[in-house]
Amino acid sequence: MSGTRKETCKWLMEAFEVGNYKRTVKRIDDGHRLCNDLMNCVQERAKIEKAYAQQLTDWAKRWRQLIEKGPQYGSLERAWGAIMTEADKVSELHQEVKNNLLNEDLEKVKNWQKDAYHKQIMGGFKETKEAEDGFRKAQKPWAKKMKELEAAKKAYHLACKEEKLAMTREMNSKTEQSVTPEQQKKLQDKVDKCKQDVQKMQEKYEKVLDDVGKTTPQYMESMEQVFEQCQQFEEKRLVFLKEVLLDIKRHLNLAENSSYVHVYRELEQAIRGADAQDDLRWFRSTSGPGMPMNWPQFEEWNPDLPHTATKKEKQPKKAEGVTLTNATGVVESTSQAGDRGSVSSYDRGQPYATEWSDDESGNPFGGSEANGGSNPFEDDAKGVRVRALYDYDGQEQDELSFKADPPPVTSPWF
Repeated sequence: MSGTRKETCKWLMEAFEVGNYKRTVKRIDDGHRLCNDLMNCVQERAKIEKAYAQQLTDWAKRWRQLIEKGPQYGSLERAWGAIMTEADKVSELHQEVKNNLLNEDLEKVKNWQKDAYHKQIMGGFKETKEAEDGFRKAQKPWAKKMKELEAAKKAYHLACKEEKLAMTREMNSKTEQSVTPEQQKKLQDKVDKCKQDVQKMQEKYEKVLDDVGKTTPQYMESMEQVFEQCQQFEEKRLVFLKEVLLDIKRHLNLAENSSYVHVYRELEQAIRGADAQDDLRWFRSTSGPGMPMNWPQFEEWNPDLPHTATKKEKQPKKAEGVTLTNATGVVESTSQAGDRGSVSSYDRGQPYATEWSDDESGNPFGGSEANGGSNPFEDDAKGVRVRALYDYDGQEQDELSFKADPPPVTSPWF
């Protein structure tokens, strides 16, 4: 007999012993707890799917805005944006996974558990109590026989012990001079009586053992019947949970989802659709030599057309009658414009100067000041210190009045 078979036989012998059915009964309670564990497991995975879907959505929204405001253009911009579209679609798929886990898989386990296990008012489950009552009923006659057998065995072993002790005393008495013949006879009678008791206990023991042997098949049949009922109940649970696990696998495995495959097929097409030459041609035609230009042409003078003021005519006339000397500028220049090197700091909507002129007579500041970040006409400017060479009374509302050689006057207009 192999070692595995010996272990199996030993387990069967132990399983049929009185009270050893408790492990089988406990398995029913464990099955209910395992259903709860599986539902908790599915619920936690659903939370992970939901969080991941939300992270994808937030990431796609943020980077779509950065790309739209950034310097990237043309077909490569669309290819880059396709990554964000992929994130949105995959987010929807993971949200769908979450919904399937909660609405299908978890509910399926919950409903099966409710139908399979019925709680009792006094606690515990009806199925557990039925199994335990079945085993107890099957073992009741057997337990009674086993109790009788144990008592018969104990009595037989005790008789054997008494017989051996009596024989030892009888043999020792033969070597002792102090033992009288009457005492010797009593010891011999004790030995004979013990032998009779041993014989009697042995017959009783064998009879009880024979009765146990006759009831064993019926006992095993009753026990196996209850055990098989428990096995069938457990089989339903095992088969059901296997089906649920396959459903969970099907919901989690997006590689087998046709929509998931389609997402990456579209993404690849969008990326492969990016054409560097097309982007270069587009930039040339919109911001380079290829863009349309309204070159200067000879135009006849038309008296009927309204006169358009030139740039010089639009400039304010210089003040007459007042000469300002020793003007000291106090305008502070601000820092230069920030870097536009990163996508997040660049705004493609910022205006660029489209007019230019070599005539700087209308510009009261030098080139370095005009290109600075500060505005010399802001209200919070500190002004320029000036000195009046003669008295002057302001004739208009926006003119100043001052006297010659006074302390320096601060003008808000410069």
